Amino acid sequence: MDKNAKIYVAGHRGLVGSAIVKALLAQGYTNLLTRTHAELDLTSQSAVGDFFASEKPEYVFLAAAKVGGIHANNTYPAEFIYENLSIQTNVIHQSYINGVKRLLFLGSSCIYPKFAPQPMKEEHLLTGALEPTNRPYALAKIAGIEMCWSYNRQYGTQYLAAMPTNLYGPGDNYHPENSHVIPALIRKFHEAKASNLPEVTVWGTGTPKREFLYNQDMADACVFLMQLDNSRFQKLLGSDESVSGKFEPPLVNVGYGSDITIKTLAETVQKVIGYQGNIQFDTSKPDGTPRKLMDSSILHQAGWQPKVAIEAGLETAYQDFLNHI
Repeated sequence: MDKNAKIYVAGHRGLVGSAIVKALLAQGYTNLLTRTHAELDLTSQSAVGDFFASEKPEYVFLAAAKVGGIHANNTYPAEFIYENLSIQTNVIHQSYINGVKRLLFLGSSCIYPKFAPQPMKEEHLLTGALEPTNRPYALAKIAGIEMCWSYNRQYGTQYLAAMPTNLYGPGDNYHPENSHVIPALIRKFHEAKASNLPEVTVWGTGTPKREFLYNQDMADACVFLMQLDNSRFQKLLGSDESVSGKFEPPLVNVGYGSDITIKTLAETVQKVIGYQGNIQFDTSKPDGTPRKLMDSSILHQAGWQPKVAIEAGLETAYQDFLNHI
């Protein structure tokens, strides 16, 4: 990407989008396009069409999405599938119509089967049943990958999907009911400490294992991918199965490389916040997928590695939480 290229970051206020903007600015990219939801409703086909026709971005980071944890996914399944399908359909199609050079579509590790082999490889996509608690969201993201793949095959576009593991960091959503596990734990332990509560209750058994990646690491990986030279980038764009006989979607995993149990995570958050009480696990609540570790060897072999360890990342995330309560 030329330093003066016009780059559109969809979802620039979100956890990943805000970090992508920061990463781009740090590397000298100044011609950035951003729009708030009030300025541009990405679920509106006509609004997105007008925006692309007038602005003509050269590169697109599609980080806009409706996201949430288990509770939010269970409570609002219709919104999760409708809004995500609408956003990605409009942005990907208008990128094609308006000649975008490269697009990076951001998804989630929940696209993989609930009982996928561990660590999960890109080739495990569509090989088994999904985790029911977030299936509407996962199916929307799978449709986005297929859309990138289809446009690449039919129109010769260069659209790549990057699937991050569980993300956290500055700019996260700390809503008491609709947040992911790390921001939810940060809020819980902070409020327990402030109120001198004797214990904190955590959903599930504490035994599931999860991989976590700091959002600025994710953003750096996204920029790294979009900066790859043509020969390396095109190798990631998948193949036409009818020609190659291989299942090769335009998909790259973005993970930390190791995972921890929810119990260890809770204890680490407890340590960072300085909460002195006890942790109780509510085993009547769902655990979700038993383990989610991604095989990110394709990305790591390309030359990218994460930099921020979990405890250091949690300390920064907690400071961000304190700055916004």
